[in-house]
Amino acid sequence: MTRRQALLLATAAVFAIVPTACGTTPKAAVRHVTAPAEYKVLLQTTKGDVVILVHREWSPLGADHFYTLIKSGYYNNNAFFRAMKNFVVQFGMNGDPKVTARWNAHPIKDDPSPKVPNKTGSVVFAKTSAPDSRTTHIFININDNSETLDATGFTPFGEVIQGLDNVMNLYMDYGDGPPSGAGPDQEALSSGGNAYLKAQFPKLDYIVKASIVAPAPAAAPAKPAVPTKTAAPAKPASPK
Repeated sequence: MTRRQALLLATAAVFAIVPTACGTTPKAAVRHVTAPAEYKVLLQTTKGDVVILVHREWSPLGADHFYTLIKSGYYNNNAFFRAMKNFVVQFGMNGDPKVTARWNAHPIKDDPSPKVPNKTGSVVFAKTSAPDSRTTHIFININDNSETLDATGFTPFGEVIQGLDNVMNLYMDYGDGPPSGAGPDQEALSSGGNAYLKAQFPKLDYIVKASIVAPAPAAAPAKPAVPTKTAAPAKPASPK
């Protein structure tokens, strides 16, 4: 393993810092729903639209959880708070700390080992090194990270099928957060929400709105052609 690969692997181990919520975490249970076998999600971002195609077969629990989060509006006004050139961009901490805390209280179990690689454009739930630690953090691979991430249990559940160029254009100069870099601190973000980001990291890009893309309606069956009336044959001339 090269030094760069070792660094990426070490970074991957702290993808999702699940912060200790300030105050009381709401105890209301999160009701999960079973997602369709495939569905599309539109991320309307400050750099343009991004469309994700989710394959439930790849990661059933992850696909269901993402579907539930999208339907709840969780990712609206979410910052791409961790954006690292040639590696990943990450989002998934709500602008309201109370909302983040509520969902952090309901992690999901791990899916089996990845069925598809962590290739460029794949969409994955972040996690800690602990089992069953996926909550709300999502990252998009902007490089082929399969060699370092596949073996550590990062399970893609979808892929960017439109707007990958917009993902590549997200603001990335802040880099990673502490302790590896000087970018946004997830602990500070968990307590300060978007107010913290706006004050300290004003150039970050955001998801303005995330929504399920409704499937195109099935084409209506063609109506049978209305038969035209056949003109009666002309009467033969009467014989004189």
